[in-house]
Amino acid sequence: MTEKKIIGVIPARYASSRFPGKPLVDFFGRPMLWWVYNQMKLVEQLSEVYVACDDTQVVEVCEMYNIPYVMTKVSHATHLDRLSEFSEKVDADFYINVNGDEPLVELQGILDLLPPDKVKANESYAANGMMILTEPIEAIDTSKIKIATDVYGNGLYMARTPIPYPKGKGDYQLKKFVGIQCFTKSALKFVSNHTRGPIEEIEDIDEYRFLEYGHKLKFVLTNVKTLSVDTRKDAEKVRGILFERIANDEVPFLDDNLRNEMLMTAKAQNFDKLSRG
Repeated sequence: MTEKKIIGVIPARYASSRFPGKPLVDFFGRPMLWWVYNQMKLVEQLSEVYVACDDTQVVEVCEMYNIPYVMTKVSHATHLDRLSEFSEKVDADFYINVNGDEPLVELQGILDLLPPDKVKANESYAANGMMILTEPIEAIDTSKIKIATDVYGNGLYMARTPIPYPKGKGDYQLKKFVGIQCFTKSALKFVSNHTRGPIEEIEDIDEYRFLEYGHKLKFVLTNVKTLSVDTRKDAEKVRGILFERIANDEVPFLDDNLRNEMLMTAKAQNFDKLSRG
């Protein structure tokens, strides 16, 4: 059996409308995309990991930290369009996308999205991570996308408001979008062959590109804990979680020297005192 070539991709759009320069936001002396990249490098099944960027400032950071990158068009409306262009430049059977705003991404979450053996590289396959929503405030947070699937795990609809509505039953768990995805080249070609549909534009949820044109989008439940950085408030919350992981020696890709350097940076910023009250 021929081994599948699986490549990791981190789309990093510099000019985010809600958070300009987001991929480069600093966490204890390292940019956010550095954290995502190093977590992805732990996945043995990924033959390579790249950043798909659109700005020279991101390129400079990638070169500084020896992170492979591919420059893509600045005009892309969504990360899916950026991934589609990337797939035309770098060949693979499958592409694992982890959004550049997921510095807390856990190894198991990426492993959960690896393609099942039954899925063939010549299929048009698209899959997305989801998790149980555990913080009530996130139900009304419009930056957190909620998910509803059919009984087979295929996406039915997505929204920034709470779904489904509890008219007939109240004891159920909301599920939210996780920025970890798996695509074949054909699925990404499907993206570039279709323009943004009306619901995608209204909700501003990229993955409606599949649902609005009748393409299945598989949602995979993962039990990892993660928090995407959609706002500056999210960044501060993530900074606190990362500090605790560093302090407790829970970051597997940090050696002792780098760990101590980050703790010194936190101390210089008085963050260690702030985080511990």
